[in-house]
Amino acid sequence: MRYVIVAAMLVAGAFAVGITLVRADGSGDPTAVKNEDGKYYDKTGTATFKVQSDGTVDWYTYSGFRRYHSECHVCHGPDGEGSTYAPALSRSLKTIGYADYANAVVNGRKNVNTAQESVMPAFGTNRNVMCYLEDIFVYLRARANDAVPRGRPAKREDKPKAATEMENGCLGHTG
Repeated sequence: MRYVIVAAMLVAGAFAVGITLVRADGSGDPTAVKNEDGKYYDKTGTATFKVQSDGTVDWYTYSGFRRYHSECHVCHGPDGEGSTYAPALSRSLKTIGYADYANAVVNGRKNVNTAQESVMPAFGTNRNVMCYLEDIFVYLRARANDAVPRGRPAKREDKPKAATEMENGCLGHTG
């Protein structure tokens, strides 16, 4: 729980004082140029996806798919394709970067106009989202770039030890 609270405070605090946590352009080049313990990064240092020629996805894209469909698809539709009351995140991530994405997820968002009111709740204290915030971003970034088709990825890389350690620490699991 401490990790979730600290992460939420860091993200919220950074946005309150106007600091950009990660300078990234969602529409930028998502090509993976670096791999650290099974997690891929683009040239700006933003987490990204890696899909092999046979369709095998990296662990974090697969994890993001699973977490997206357990927490986000109810409003944003299967595979990030949107719904009648929530936008298609597979399109949104073509134009927004990680910092804007994280701000919306952690702090929520409310858009009100004469035609409609749309509210996204804040997920900053939800471990099932916060512990996988970057994974969900990676999956949606892959969808935004047409790197993975709709549906569960058929093949995936094995789960890296670093992912298990992060997950256990964030969720408060011991041993």
